[in-house]
Amino acid sequence: MDDEDELLEETPAPIDPINALAHDQIEAAISSLLTSVGEDPQRDGLRRTPARVARMYAELLSGYHTDAAALINGALFDVDYDEMVVVKSIEYYSLCEHHLLPFYGHAHVAYIPRNKVLGLSKIPRVVDMFARRLQVQERMTRQIADFLENVLHPQGVAVVVEGAHLCAMMRGVKKANARMVTSSLMGRFKSDARTRAEFFEHVRGE
Repeated sequence: MDDEDELLEETPAPIDPINALAHDQIEAAISSLLTSVGEDPQRDGLRRTPARVARMYAELLSGYHTDAAALINGALFDVDYDEMVVVKSIEYYSLCEHHLLPFYGHAHVAYIPRNKVLGLSKIPRVVDMFARRLQVQERMTRQIADFLENVLHPQGVAVVVEGAHLCAMMRGVKKANARMVTSSLMGRFKSDARTRAEFFEHVRGE
């Protein structure tokens, strides 16, 4: 362990007082899990593991506590533009609610404005807000689309999510190259074949 790692171990990230009880409960649960698999939670390499895991979950599941209004934070703008807006290849990392193992990949998001556009940086934040929860990819895809529909009231919304799931790669069928693709199409993306084709052409054109 180098000096920087030692410093990080000596000065752990502060715990939000509101979540202190949950943090303690997670620490206790991880300590119990380590004992259950035959480990000694007090040995040198594991002594701080329960606290590390509690801080990790606070970060990975932060989407539960994201304030949607604060996330948008005035980044809706009146713009005379009615062509497709596409933000593609947005990296995301989530946790499968069935096995608590990660799934990760890219989200591609598009909308056709109806007088209002959303600041560019907000769309990846919307993806993160829903990814950083216990999830299934199908639901996450629809939640992203529904949120943008409700905020922007656009002519259409399209979301495609590609994911690699460690629950299928590390265990079970053990198919390391399997990928899931999910989509949610609303408005013109659903009703207009040419609009839909244009969106998928953008996504394929990475």
